[in-house]
Formats: sequence, C-alpha cells, structure tokens
Amino acid sequence: MPPEAQVLLADVRKAALALLAFSKGRTLPEFLADEMLRSAVERKFEIIGEALTQLAKVDPVLADSVPERKRIVAFRNILAHSYARVDPATVWDILEKDVPPLLAWVENSIKPASAP
Repeated sequence: MPPEAQVLLADVRKAALALLAFSKGRTLPEFLADEMLRSAVERKFEIIGEALTQLAKVDPVLADSVPERKRIVAFRNILAHSYARVDPATVWDILEKDVPPLLAWVENSIKPASAP
C-alpha cells in the first residue's frame, strides 16, 4: 500500500472514530436540536468522502475494495454541494448504520500494513 494511501485511510479512521464519539449516548432528537453537532458530523463525513476520492487517485485497486465507496463519495458531494437537500435524520441513520462497518473495514485494512 502506498504511503499516501495509508495516510488517507488513517484520515478516514480518525473521522469515523470522531463520528462515533460525537454520537455516543446521543439520540436523533438531540442531534436534530444541536446545530453544532450536526455541523461537526457533516464535516467528518465530508472528510471521509474526500479522503476516499483521493484514495481512488493514489491506489485505485484499494479504493475499489472499499465497501460502498461510490455511495460514500456521493453522500459527501451532497453535503458539500447540495446542502439544502440534506435531511438530518438521514445523516443520523447513516452515522449509526454505516460508520461502524466502514471503520471495521479501514482498521482491518490498516492493520496488515502496520504489523511488523
């Protein structure tokens, strides 16, 4: 794995961990009521999507193995360019359902590269 790919996956991991930390113990109604939390969550999703976009440029084979990568990048584009269409409840649903498996995939992918 190229060093740039490792850095990008580390960025995805860091953002995913932040998303899980932000949402821990929180509910959808709390998320809907907290503009700062929603903004922070959206920003971390943007980072994940952009890191995966860059990953496709530095290691296309690895990028193609990321589950749901195209969907994640499309979601990032909606957040960045079509922000008025963003449904906060959908963002919360994606955070709860899709971030844990993505994080698990990234951690499994990074682990072999960092093992001695």
